[in-house]
Amino acid sequence: MAKNLDFNRHISFEENYSFFLFGARGTGKTTLLEKFFKNKAKFLDLLNPELESRFKRNPNILIEIVNSLTDDEKYIVIDEVQKVPELLDIVHGLIERTPKLFILTVSSARKLKRGNANLLAGRAFTYKLYPFTSFELVDNFNLSHALHWGLIPKVQEFETDKAKEKFLIAYAQTYLKEEIFAEQFVRALDPFRHFLELAAQMNGKILNFTKLSRDIGIDDKTIKKYYSILEDTLLGFSLKAFKHSFRKQLQTKAKFYLFDTGVKRSLDNTLSIPLKEGSSAYGEAFEHFIILEIIKLSSYFHEDYRFSYLKTKDDAEVDLIVERPGQPYLFIEIKSSKEVQESHLTNLIRLSNDFGDCVPICLSQDSIKRKISNVEVYPWQEGIKQMLNLCNSV
Repeated sequence: MAKNLDFNRHISFEENYSFFLFGARGTGKTTLLEKFFKNKAKFLDLLNPELESRFKRNPNILIEIVNSLTDDEKYIVIDEVQKVPELLDIVHGLIERTPKLFILTVSSARKLKRGNANLLAGRAFTYKLYPFTSFELVDNFNLSHALHWGLIPKVQEFETDKAKEKFLIAYAQTYLKEEIFAEQFVRALDPFRHFLELAAQMNGKILNFTKLSRDIGIDDKTIKKYYSILEDTLLGFSLKAFKHSFRKQLQTKAKFYLFDTGVKRSLDNTLSIPLKEGSSAYGEAFEHFIILEIIKLSSYFHEDYRFSYLKTKDDAEVDLIVERPGQPYLFIEIKSSKEVQESHLTNLIRLSNDFGDCVPICLSQDSIKRKISNVEVYPWQEGIKQMLNLCNSV
């Protein structure tokens, strides 16, 4: 049995302007829009094969639909508009000629990019929706659950671990079937399936195309294409290496993170393996989770923030660097420990001192806020709220 859950999301919309809403499958785009616009919008779902087929044969049907709307129906919501990119030309014209506003959801930008689709040339804002944040779930949030199963909305509805596992496995299979194979993004599915498992195992690690190419038996160019597919279908993002004048030689290759901890565990077939505190797997899952929280919240509240990581040639590392316009950089170390010691912060202390104009922070499971050397050590939720200036927002 599944629970019916309804949580307030952080995202907010400009209601007098058309917009795109980007987000991976299952992040709750349709549910959210129905909540905001249910009684004043016409909903068109292109996941409906019959509707998709009709629009592909004749995109101008949209004009007839819009002409039939009442004055109370101010919005037209087109779900999964990437299914019929030709509709965007029609939408463009309708925005120019009618007072109606268009809301266009997108779970894959690949067809839009590949076909040079009309992205409405500034006539529509762009928003991104992610899986839940811990602050959206409030009292329903559980860290162990989030690390193991992730924060995709549907996962939170299931009451048994078996149901959650079956959903996440099906989610990965649906992605392969509908987003990859059906849209012909790859010619052969088996190498891509193998790539997904290895990419999940390499989550949060520095990208090594040569090694992946050797392990899978395909060329570097194809590996890079596979990663671009993950980004275009909103299943992950690259974290660039820090580029700045620095006295030390720095790593220059990017890392890659999947968009959800549960999806990561589904893809690398570890859902049935418990995460034990103190293990390296637990530490990696906690780091992944914290980085996702910061990325999500920054997208909702600080779109101009930029992110990278820093690693020197002698392997000293800062997990996350946040560039905030007009403010010092944030140098962030992420530790799953409940008792942070100075020895845990050696590299952060040294690298932040070497760099100078930055604020070094440790986000951890330590329940006590402290200052060790020049590093502010925070309980992770309190630290995120402070560093992103969210105290009155979440």
